Amino acid sequence: MKKYLKNFSKYLIPAVILAAGTSAIAKPSIKKLTSDEKSRNVDSDIPASRNMSALNRHSIGLGIGQTFLMSDFADKGEDKITWDLFYNYSASHSFDFLANFHTSKHKYLGQYTQVTGLALGIKAKVFQFDNFAPFITGGFGFYQPKVKRLIEGELIESKTKLTFGYHFGAGADLKLNDKFTIGLMGTLHNPFDVKQDLQPEVEGSYAKLMMTTFYTF
Repeated sequence: MKKYLKNFSKYLIPAVILAAGTSAIAKPSIKKLTSDEKSRNVDSDIPASRNMSALNRHSIGLGIGQTFLMSDFADKGEDKITWDLFYNYSASHSFDFLANFHTSKHKYLGQYTQVTGLALGIKAKVFQFDNFAPFITGGFGFYQPKVKRLIEGELIESKTKLTFGYHFGAGADLKLNDKFTIGLMGTLHNPFDVKQDLQPEVEGSYAKLMMTTFYTF
């Protein structure tokens, strides 16, 4: 009997020591694997909009819609469909730099209103739900309004002068994928009055309602 106990102890004790050592080595590995998997799951739960790769991106865009002339501009031209060019730079998760260039000529009864502008501003996202983001925008710009109007029974063109002005608006973007975004935008542009030598000042404002498409690179 003593012989069997001696042999049992001889093999049992090393087996217990080996099992304990294997368990000690396995625990950190399991913990590390669990931690790595948890980290990957957390990263996958971060919205694409919060991904750093979405920052510092450049976009060019095209807008098409209706331009509505207001105040004195409306007396000398008709509203019509126009095209706009855009440049967008994503500076942060909430704010973008937005530049817009547009020019259009609106005729009515021999008269016309021509509006040209380079509007520079900030685009602020109100909130973001999945890939949908409403926003507001505003800023200043450089404008060159020109009119041909009836003065004392004679049609006379105004002198072309550059002036400052402001703009503001709102809209919404829907990101289709990493490259393309579509949206809607409405803006109001108000160039400052342009003085003329021997004519009344050129004054007025206009609004734009358009659909937009942006390509990001």
